[in-house]
Amino acid sequence: MQSLFAWQLGNHHPRTKASLEIIKNIETVDQNIRENAPKWPLNKINHVDLAILRLATWELLFSQSLPHKVVADEAIEIAKEYSSESSPAFINGVIGSIIKKLPTQNDSS
Repeated sequence: MQSLFAWQLGNHHPRTKASLEIIKNIETVDQNIRENAPKWPLNKINHVDLAILRLATWELLFSQSLPHKVVADEAIEIAKEYSSESSPAFINGVIGSIIKKLPTQNDSS
């Protein structure tokens, strides 16, 4: 996430494989965020929240190695640790909306 955050702020040399994959798919990731947070233009979303949303959205759409619930819970925990007081609820709402539109997944793990 740190590499993705740095990329958002102008460091165009991401250091991790995951951040490179997210950036490669940034249009699709950002479009999903836009659709699920329609009252919040991307440039108005807190930079930390946007990095969290981009990582979680990419994991849901492209990685699919973790259960949806785990992705949502991790995003919320990161927001609690590194962002504002209102961020966990915002991120939960956006990620929850994205998950509702995805094909169902067996979240028994």
